Amino acid sequence: MTPLRQRMIDAMVLRGFAARTQETYLSAVGQAAKHHHCSPALLTDEQVQAYLLYLLQERQRSRSTVNITSCALRFLVCDVLGQDQRRAQIPMGRIPQRLPEVLSRAEVAALLAAPLSPKARMFLTLAYASGLRLSELCQLRGCDIDSAPDRMCIRVIQGKGAQDRYALLTSELLADLRLYWRNCRAGAKASDWLFPSRSNPARAIDRASGQRYYYLARAAVGITKVGGIHTLRHCFATHLLEAGVDLHGVSKLLGHAQLSTTSRYLRMARPGYSAGGDALALLSQLPKTSPPPPTQSPPPPQPRH
Repeated sequence: MTPLRQRMIDAMVLRGFAARTQETYLSAVGQAAKHHHCSPALLTDEQVQAYLLYLLQERQRSRSTVNITSCALRFLVCDVLGQDQRRAQIPMGRIPQRLPEVLSRAEVAALLAAPLSPKARMFLTLAYASGLRLSELCQLRGCDIDSAPDRMCIRVIQGKGAQDRYALLTSELLADLRLYWRNCRAGAKASDWLFPSRSNPARAIDRASGQRYYYLARAAVGITKVGGIHTLRHCFATHLLEAGVDLHGVSKLLGHAQLSTTSRYLRMARPGYSAGGDALALLSQLPKTSPPPPTQSPPPPQPRH
């Protein structure tokens, strides 16, 4: 490890950056230096701008991806190297504001009834019924499910922004989780992970495997709407708003730091929908679909080192 890399790691640790953010920043800086065949400390403003253009025009990277690279290079130059006067020379582009595609309740019901393993189906069901992020789903342990009648919640430990929070747990979701644990996790000795890795049960499932569950289910039932498993989080928020849950309540369940982040779902919600019964019980609002017999889940990709 070079002294500069260690300085950057130390600076990120001091500021409380999440481990994934540290990995992303280090990778972005390393790729920029590799592109210009020089040390990151020697990158000029012209080289930085040329690399950002290369990502946009030749590599066809999204604006949000390029902005992450800009943030990483700004952090290196301004915070690690102490050259804050160069901040304006490392531009951040405006990200186009597009609304994600949301599945209908019938499409969600079909997705959850796709021919998948019980583990994959429970993963997708939990993603929709709790609104958790993919990384939060992967890191869940059995002890994070609080089933006490006067609590009934899911504890999210160090979610996005290094924040703990409580997520939604309905009685129907709890029943599904208990059945899954009894059939698939009871007697497991390796770990307490709710969704352990297939290749190494002592480790949690990786994000790529969770994402693949969604793509397999989507393909199996013929859903053509674009987007990955984060679509189920969008469905969670939109369907709750359609069912009459107030915006502030949805924001808390999603773990958003600002209400304005949640407010975009108001543009996606269909007005006039009435959910009979408990508005929070999303699973009971889905059309009834009988799931086919489960199949064996595909082997997950090798864990990244």
